[in-house]
Amino acid sequence: MVPVIRELARCYQAFQRASDAHIRHSGLTPPQFDIVVTLGNTDGMTFKDLGNRTLITKGTLTGVVDRLEARGLVARAASPTDGRSTLVKLTPEGERLFHRVFEPHLAFLAPAFESLPECGRKELEKRLRQLRLALEKRSQDLARQG
Repeated sequence: MVPVIRELARCYQAFQRASDAHIRHSGLTPPQFDIVVTLGNTDGMTFKDLGNRTLITKGTLTGVVDRLEARGLVARAASPTDGRSTLVKLTPEGERLFHRVFEPHLAFLAPAFESLPECGRKELEKRLRQLRLALEKRSQDLARQG
């Protein structure tokens, strides 16, 4: 089990180093990129939905959105369906940025993933999901014991 844990951690670290370096060339931080691509091609979403769909912690989310708003890339608006919620949506400038950075980032990462045959990628995705769900269950079990 320990060799698998080490390889998983090393793989994630290598992915993060490569991905983060490429993202920074676009003028964004990785959390800013995460928000921009999550909001891309949407009509916006609530902070709660944005927090659930990104890799950004709730404590960090507001500050990242604040910085994107200061750059004119996102805007806040009252939710038309829930008066207690605020929507975050890309501005026209944010939409242009999304289209300028998202596809090139996928293209940058593609050769690494294409080094695995298609059947290997599908199997890897399946096994990683299985592992994630098992780890989430362990976490939930521990929280219930708490």
